[in-house]
Amino acid sequence: MSEKVLLVVMDGVGFSKTGLGDAVTLANTPVLDKLLAECPNTRLKAHGEAVGLPSDDDMGNSEVGHNALGCGQVYSQGAKLVNESIESGSLYAHTAWKEVAGNCVAKNSALHFIGLLSDGNVHSNIDHLFLLLKQAKAEGVKKAFVHILLDGRDVPATSALTYVEALENELKALNDDTFCGKIASGGGRMKITMDRYQADWAMVERGWNTHVKGEGRQFASATEAIETFRAENEGIIDQDLPAFVIAESGEAVGKIIDGDSVVLFNFRGDRAIELSMAFDCDEFTYFDRGAKPDVVYAGMLQYDGDLNMPARYLVSPPEIKYTLSELLVSKGLRQFAVSETQKYGHVTYFWNGNRSGKFSEELETYLEIPSDKVSFDERPWMKSAEVTDAVIEAMNSGEYDFIRCNYPNGDMVGHTGSLEATIIACEAVDLALARVLKVAKETGFTVLITADHGNADEMLEKNKKGVVAVRTAHSLNPVPFIIVSDKEYKIVEGEYGLANVAPTVAKIFGIEPYEAWEKPVIE
Repeated sequence: MSEKVLLVVMDGVGFSKTGLGDAVTLANTPVLDKLLAECPNTRLKAHGEAVGLPSDDDMGNSEVGHNALGCGQVYSQGAKLVNESIESGSLYAHTAWKEVAGNCVAKNSALHFIGLLSDGNVHSNIDHLFLLLKQAKAEGVKKAFVHILLDGRDVPATSALTYVEALENELKALNDDTFCGKIASGGGRMKITMDRYQADWAMVERGWNTHVKGEGRQFASATEAIETFRAENEGIIDQDLPAFVIAESGEAVGKIIDGDSVVLFNFRGDRAIELSMAFDCDEFTYFDRGAKPDVVYAGMLQYDGDLNMPARYLVSPPEIKYTLSELLVSKGLRQFAVSETQKYGHVTYFWNGNRSGKFSEELETYLEIPSDKVSFDERPWMKSAEVTDAVIEAMNSGEYDFIRCNYPNGDMVGHTGSLEATIIACEAVDLALARVLKVAKETGFTVLITADHGNADEMLEKNKKGVVAVRTAHSLNPVPFIIVSDKEYKIVEGEYGLANVAPTVAKIFGIEPYEAWEKPVIE
């Protein structure tokens, strides 16, 4: 194969529509600016229906984004998948739900819900929690406890009390002589429970101690906990709030004990796998769980099919077939994938249609570069230099036909809410592009540059009163698609999404695409 292709994903880098907190434009990015001015390029839709989410009001995310990039098609995803399962009733007819609810009815035990309390539609949706609570009561469950993870990342940074109030109102409406529901514990999503890629097991341990053991600082209500932490920590945002336990007379109201059932109602997998391992794995060495309670545990989805994690799940995941990796392997093309820990799973597991394993051990090579265990605004360059080193080495080796990499900076630093740090993050990626493009030209690689969703492009937002506030969530903005090559490629005018990237790669290689794929963006 004479063609060689490098795909660069600038995670979280989009085109701003508002100009508010646009770190991408504010950054000094001479390389990106020159490419957009001189090279064939277009804009890709990276949110909503283009990536399988319910509507165009839904932000894209790295998981569905890399699914679409890697498979060339649009599948029902995340919230949409759960919505369809609830609307059809298939969730409640699923064996897993019957086991979860039936266990509580048979043993008169408690049903615990753990998850991100927001309507961000990236990891979870509060409406799903409300519907599950109602169904549990309807099926005879007597006690329910909710362990809330506070968002402030996919929703406004200090909006937690809005969601707590909504949950409290829902529980109040459900509670009667036959049912008792309470908030039992909580904390910020970046402090407890929701680690990913095994980067910081201490987060999961703190969550385990909080939710399961009922250990931690005690409060009479979630509202009291949040207001107290805000008073004690000036400027703190929801995702960073410490853990708390709701107690009565000095005792935690909702410890998880033998005989109970537990549902993790998050639908996105990356930050759900480790808690699932803590509940599901008999041989577990990552932290001391103490006496693991004997419970019936289920996730909203199966977060990793290859690991069978969790073993019990309420909604079957989409069966993603016909991925780009499969196609390239079938043609004998050699592939190399690299990113640092924070996005390693995205260029492997999610890229390959939610599969942990390779399609070919012989033809595929993966490299994970360990991420720093610090807040990303402290080191906004992250591991961009190391990722670049690996890409350059792969190109110079002459061993690979297709290379893909992800620079997490725009997304991970963007989520911190620091505009200044995110500007530096974008500049670090631009420096990386300069190095990569030089070697790509020397080694004959065509370079495709894109992103999986926006984030760094919209770091501020106006609320309903017109007040500008920090934004830590993904944006609804389009992302770039740039072709850098010594060959001439013409982009066909039209509207495109992330799913158009895989067929474009196939077109460059001269390979017949799968029939199910979208169209390429080039002639």
